[in-house]
Amino acid sequence: MVQNYFYQLRQLRVGMILALLTLLYGFGLGAAFGTAEDGMKGSLKTSAQEVYETVYKGDKAEMSKVTDKSWTYFKRAHLHANGMGAASLGMIILLSLLKGQSVMRMITAIGLGAGALGYSLFWLFAGMMAPGLGSTGLAKETLAWLAIPSGVMFLSGTIAVLVVFVWCVLKPTVQELG
Repeated sequence: MVQNYFYQLRQLRVGMILALLTLLYGFGLGAAFGTAEDGMKGSLKTSAQEVYETVYKGDKAEMSKVTDKSWTYFKRAHLHANGMGAASLGMIILLSLLKGQSVMRMITAIGLGAGALGYSLFWLFAGMMAPGLGSTGLAKETLAWLAIPSGVMFLSGTIAVLVVFVWCVLKPTVQELG
């Protein structure tokens, strides 16, 4: 039984590794906030100041608004990494306990792990790019190629786990069929 369970987990290892990397990334961001917050904020301001005349047209209030929102995106990256990383890891472990086609479970696990990592990276990259672009909206649009597929993978994986779980819980057992 235990040996079979570890085999089931091993089949989902790529997704689990991605989920664990997402958690490590989230915890790493938290550690960076604790040790280098001022430097990180300073870097955002430096990026904005480099294009102060050309992009911001000398509008200090707009520059401040974008750099402040960029810092919010850094925090959003941290929160998404920890939340989605933990959720994907939990769902992958649940998936390993359920019956189903091995290939579909592997694809689902990879989608969960890759989606969690990709979506949380999207927020960090958007925060890093925005001061130089002069707009958080433009930064998000520029990175839609990362955000949309990552979000779709994570959401699709979540739906797949829910469907498999409900199917396994609701289908009658041999004993119930008599």
